[in-house]
Amino acid sequence: MSDEGTASVASGDDKSWKLLEKTLLAGVQEQRRARRWGIFFKSLTFLYLFVALAVFVPGLGLKKVAAKGETHTALIEVRGMIMADELASADNVVSSLRAAFEDKKTKGVVLRINSPGGSPVQSGYIYDEIKRLRGLSPDVKVYAVISDLGASGAYYIASAADEIYADKASLVGSIGVTAATFGFVGAMDKVGVDRRVYTSGEHKAFLDPFQPQKPEETEFWQGVLETTHKQFIASVKSGRGDRLKVEQHPELFSGLIWSGEQALELGLVDALGSTSYVAREVIGAKDIVNYTREENPFDRFAKKLGMGVAEHLAMWMGFQGPALR
Repeated sequence: MSDEGTASVASGDDKSWKLLEKTLLAGVQEQRRARRWGIFFKSLTFLYLFVALAVFVPGLGLKKVAAKGETHTALIEVRGMIMADELASADNVVSSLRAAFEDKKTKGVVLRINSPGGSPVQSGYIYDEIKRLRGLSPDVKVYAVISDLGASGAYYIASAADEIYADKASLVGSIGVTAATFGFVGAMDKVGVDRRVYTSGEHKAFLDPFQPQKPEETEFWQGVLETTHKQFIASVKSGRGDRLKVEQHPELFSGLIWSGEQALELGLVDALGSTSYVAREVIGAKDIVNYTREENPFDRFAKKLGMGVAEHLAMWMGFQGPALR
């Protein structure tokens, strides 16, 4: 065979191998595509079932553990910030309180608190509802048990209880009101940026952090905070009464915070003890039923999913937050 014939055969073999290679690669890519779509549709089906479970199955938000005895202690958790859109919102806590009081087997209610406080409005709603329910059912006592932290609005709520318990190392108090912001006027001057605000009221933009403070507006805002503080103090005094050692310790309402052991001496708490201690020794019903309203499974799934996406996005962008070492 001539050299030209040999070259022609070799060229034909190369084309055949390339065609075969393309065919195989196309098959592999098609399998990968089909696998990805399969995973997508399986995930979509799982998500659909999760939503259906959260929407159509009643009672998912209310966590209850059946008690064995005739009577039980009702437990309601107040965890985290006391805000409208949080777990410790007035809607959630009040719903749990009503469910606990409506149960004829409830011998006593424990509010287990671990919160830095939050909205005075939300705290006030819960405080008022505790007072109302206690008035309707005087035989069912309410006890607040502060675990790690019961400060500000959280103590506001606790003061409505018949008695307050804490651990010796719990942090209790912070009876005060705060509002914080920043001032960017100097920074804007350095950058050379003008702030243009158009309002129809003389003081409509008085909290704008990009404008200089005016003495009369600062005085007005301080008056709002003082009024809220007085409301807070009045509610605590109404709930705690003569148990507060205010005359000996006028700093009680200064916004300071104390350990549980110190709080006991100041009259902020009645005794040291845990939830199980109060249920067993004070209420006399060691079986505990949890009436805390929890997030439904879909909300928990969505929150975890969002956190996972944010974490991977941060890693992809090369960002790492602070960490304890």
